[in-house]
Amino acid sequence: MLRAALAVAGRRVCSSPMRLLAPTPENLALAAECLRAGGLVGLPTETVYGLAANALDEAAISRVFALKGRPKDHPLIVHLASAGQLSQWSAAVDERAVRLAEALWPGPLTIVLRKARAVPDAVTGGQPTVALRVPAHPVARAVLELFGGGLAAPSANRFGRVSPTTAAHVASEFPDADLMVLDGGASVVGLESTIIDLSGSTPRVLRPGDVARDQLEEVLGEAVAIGHGAAAPRVPGSLPSHYAPGAPTFLVASSELLTTVDEKSAVLALRPAPAGFAGAWVQLPADPRGYGAGLYTALRQLDAESPARLVIERVPDDANWLAVRDRLERASAPRPDAVARRSA
Repeated sequence: MLRAALAVAGRRVCSSPMRLLAPTPENLALAAECLRAGGLVGLPTETVYGLAANALDEAAISRVFALKGRPKDHPLIVHLASAGQLSQWSAAVDERAVRLAEALWPGPLTIVLRKARAVPDAVTGGQPTVALRVPAHPVARAVLELFGGGLAAPSANRFGRVSPTTAAHVASEFPDADLMVLDGGASVVGLESTIIDLSGSTPRVLRPGDVARDQLEEVLGEAVAIGHGAAAPRVPGSLPSHYAPGAPTFLVASSELLTTVDEKSAVLALRPAPAGFAGAWVQLPADPRGYGAGLYTALRQLDAESPARLVIERVPDDANWLAVRDRLERASAPRPDAVARRSA
């Protein structure tokens, strides 16, 4: 009787206008029932908020693509409750994947493997590989445990835009959607997961994140390449322009920052604003993890000022800043649709 009542309530909340909900036991159960009914849930993770759907429900997956405006050939990451589910999603669980999972899951690491036959092509973008991870956020883990299966959960924002790190960001992206969003607080990591490809002979990082190459090499006991090889699968966040604010965005050297900006500029920097500067200015911490945790919120805050341009001071050029540099370079890459982004 209780399960039937929850199922009815889950279907009802799935078809209700945008709702931000506290992660109470009742709401966690409703989220799981909503997902079983083919609905979508805004789900907090330690990296960014995801737009979760049943990864085996092709109709639900189609709604994710439609709501985000995401190209159908752009694959999704499947989130699991535990590493014990790997064999349900991968055709052959690589021993290297087991070692990484034991050492670094739950956490901000996505592993690409050859997919199991049951994994829909809609999830993988038509590729023979699937991207898998076990998130560390307690709310995501609770929903995954209650749901019992895999959840495809790309970032809960319009495709190509700045990723959300709070429930309010998700609501601002989809104000008119029938969507429940579980408010799990601000994402601690703030940048998308590291993606490592194990579908070939050489382990390869296809997207940098909080888990660094040296950590991966220590666990695997072998060298890990960085960057896309000729046969590397497509993965999320790999397009030249991504994570982009609406305003035209520019990366400039520290030595050029003050000569580049004017009162029409919004600025993201590693230093405080100079005396008398009249524009919007955000200073982020001078350590890569602190900077990464605040980056997307800062970009959204500055973009909300509708500046003529958004100017970002370059961060240090060393390995510790690789993930942050990757996001900043994609956010500032040339994009002919900049005006469309502003008005969308």
